[in-house]
Amino acid sequence: MAAKVVTLVAALATTMGLAAAVGSGSASAFPSPRPNKIGWVNACGMPGSIQVRAWTRPGNRKTVVLLDGLRAQNDFNGWEINTNVQNMVNYGVNVVEPVGGYESWYSDWNAPDNFSGQKFRYMWNCVITRSLVGWMDGQGLRGPSGRYAIMGLSMGGNAALVIGANNQNSFDRAGSLSGYLNLSAPGMREAIRLSMIFPIIDGGTPAMNSDAMWGPPWSTRWLDNDPFVQINKMHTLKKVYVSAGMGPLRGDDNFWANPMTLIQGTPLELLAQAQGRSFQVQALINRVPIQTYFPLTGAHTWNNWQDSMWNALRTGFFN
Repeated sequence: MAAKVVTLVAALATTMGLAAAVGSGSASAFPSPRPNKIGWVNACGMPGSIQVRAWTRPGNRKTVVLLDGLRAQNDFNGWEINTNVQNMVNYGVNVVEPVGGYESWYSDWNAPDNFSGQKFRYMWNCVITRSLVGWMDGQGLRGPSGRYAIMGLSMGGNAALVIGANNQNSFDRAGSLSGYLNLSAPGMREAIRLSMIFPIIDGGTPAMNSDAMWGPPWSTRWLDNDPFVQINKMHTLKKVYVSAGMGPLRGDDNFWANPMTLIQGTPLELLAQAQGRSFQVQALINRVPIQTYFPLTGAHTWNNWQDSMWNALRTGFFN
């Protein structure tokens, strides 16, 4: 029965445009302060360099890397455009945001994307785990624990848990906000494929091919990037944080300004919460030190993710 529910919700989410609004936003908002550090890191064979924007303060005891969502832009990370979580720098936590990664799942792809005509292979796992970590080390940001935290929303939440599970020399905490944490569930791989093929709801941004990313749905690379499968590696992390709302809009979500936040955001968030709760059970079975936040309101929106980040700070995730 549970599998049928997940399949139904996944199909509905795909029909509504899975993660169509994730990681997108107008660069006119900017509730956050400007970063005090801006750097450029090696792109691991991709063209150019990757911009890193950071908010740091001497004496802060923790540094968190924030990953964007599916529609990540090349000018700013969506966290900077749409939230105020950079102010956590005033509460003991440095905030580091790499820029870019559109539809990449922050992974090293199998091949160049043939749908968009991309001539290079995405190498975002390399960027995060090597180039970005090296840059942060050079800035002296490891802090007393000697390791970093990594968190992300939706696509970035999936990647944050996978990166944390497989790079524990660099990361001791990993968090997913409204992430899809069981890619092996019925309908999920097809939903991801369709969400990457049909991004036209966002205004014509290019479609990309999930076969170029991790191969066909039966490829083991899907398992390598599935947090539910990788969970047995997470028991030695200090903390794992998982959050997702119940779907209804919060009071600070302006439905009249963007009615699609309800139409798209509710089924997307319900799916994320269903998978988050299943992940929680599996985490407890595997003795993973999990911390969860499942508020009664909150759709697939930036207000929800911003609140989830501040909840993580309030409840000691970074301690």
